[in-house]
Amino acid sequence: MTLSLTFTEALWFLPLVLPICIWVALSDLREMRIPNVAVLALTGVFLALGLVLVFGLGAWTLETYLWRLAALGIVLVIGFVITSLGLVGAGDAKFAAAMAPFVAPGDGLFFLMLFALVLIGSWLTHRTAGRVPALRRATADWASWDQGKLFPMGVALAGALAIYLALGISTGI
Repeated sequence: MTLSLTFTEALWFLPLVLPICIWVALSDLREMRIPNVAVLALTGVFLALGLVLVFGLGAWTLETYLWRLAALGIVLVIGFVITSLGLVGAGDAKFAAAMAPFVAPGDGLFFLMLFALVLIGSWLTHRTAGRVPALRRATADWASWDQGKLFPMGVALAGALAIYLALGISTGI
């Protein structure tokens, strides 16, 4: 499968998105919450670099930029519905909305499949790691260990976005 995400997009986005993804994953593991400021930071990265892609590099049209921003709003509305049904946390929904503009429109299905795989892998890794006494002692302050059926979805969301952007870079190498 060929990605619609271009090498240029991924190259500009990944260096600033990756630290936010790490922050979100660790925060969700430690506190079972995604800070609003992380959601705002990710949104800010898109707003700023999207304008660079439009006006600085000419890699996007203004229409492309605006459609990607519309994806943020659409995913936010869907996220609020899913949150109101109790299926995901509000932080997860907000972070997913902030992630949406980074996914090229033609890659939606690919990204959902990637997310599903990362979610399964993250869940298995988290549950397995939680059974390792030395790791539990080293991370005893993590709230995610004792949440029963709840899972820190920010790990999977952030992981999927980071992997997606890294794949975009790998296509241009």
